[in-house]
Amino acid sequence: MTDRTPNGASLPLDNLTLSRKEGFRQLAEAPKRIQPDLMTVGQVALLDEPAHAAYNRLRRDWHANLGPIKTPQLNALQDDLWDIIDSNVQDGDKPKGAVAVDAFPGLGKTTAVLHFAQEFHRREIAELGRLTQDGNERWPVCRVGLTSNIGMKDFNRSILEFFAHPARFRGTSAQFLQRALDCVLDCETRILIIDDLHFLKWSDRNGREVSNHFKHIANEFPVTLIFVGVELEARGLYSEMDMGGDVTLAQTARRTTPLTMAPFSVNDDQSRRQWRGLLLWLEKRLILANKFPGMLADELSDYIYARTTGHIGSLMTLINRGCQRAVRTGAERLDADLLNSVKIDAASEQARKQLEAGLRARSWTSKVNLVPSATSKKQASVECGTYTAPPGPARGW
Repeated sequence: MTDRTPNGASLPLDNLTLSRKEGFRQLAEAPKRIQPDLMTVGQVALLDEPAHAAYNRLRRDWHANLGPIKTPQLNALQDDLWDIIDSNVQDGDKPKGAVAVDAFPGLGKTTAVLHFAQEFHRREIAELGRLTQDGNERWPVCRVGLTSNIGMKDFNRSILEFFAHPARFRGTSAQFLQRALDCVLDCETRILIIDDLHFLKWSDRNGREVSNHFKHIANEFPVTLIFVGVELEARGLYSEMDMGGDVTLAQTARRTTPLTMAPFSVNDDQSRRQWRGLLLWLEKRLILANKFPGMLADELSDYIYARTTGHIGSLMTLINRGCQRAVRTGAERLDADLLNSVKIDAASEQARKQLEAGLRARSWTSKVNLVPSATSKKQASVECGTYTAPPGPARGW
């Protein structure tokens, strides 16, 4: 199933399409959505019922698909990915370094990696064409999403599923692997994204098998592996050995470059400027008849930060659902009263009380140049520190 942009271009409806090459291409090559016209309240009122319904449908689709947002954090992450991918052009006898994007849920790591992969797909197609020299379709990127208790055979079959290989339903693990290598070579695939790596249980037999499998792919396949997951270090991706003393994980650790993503913070003026820039970007793209300059960046900055704890996933959910309610109710603007009626993820709601208490005590603010008193800065750092990223290079949306 597909939806369509205002100019008629089809787009995938959900991430399930990314498990197949055509769905990924559709996502990568779809034209940008056309932002609906911003009407005044009077202009909206003059629309007849069919036109009003069509306008609201355009706005529903637009607000549900804002982004990706090219923040400084996202740019930094993608710069690292470009460095690694573009340096991985060694001859076939040399293994290629892998990447692990490891971050808490709701920080946009999968979105950031997929956005990078789409740009890479477009670059490769533009430079090299849709067909290889042998006349095969060129597929620069392959994406596989892991599920719990996955084994080697299932993993190999997932690669074949992406390429729609006709022999993906029957065969042994070794046969599936050879077919997957044939697909990668024939289609000149250069990136293999493995999403939701945290589903893999590294300590059990399947985990060790797949870990060894990744090493084999890194050695034999001309691809760069990009792992995406949560708490990968704690789960043993970079370990030199497992709890039983098995050193089979060591090679994965030595060849994998860890990258991470952090939530937005408001601990200093530079961070607050980045937060304000994000809200201004969003503000310009909201199609609400009663919106006004500063609606998000001035009036709601502290409120939104307290609601979302600086997590981009929670932020986009709050804004999307708030806009849907604002359109449906006729409010045509966002304010604290309306957003209080919007439900978002449990983690943000649990952290909200602590941040709001600090806000009432004026121990922190998200607004530029409105710095709390010196005596409260330490308290603000402690309160906001709860939401900092794990140790590692600072990366984020």
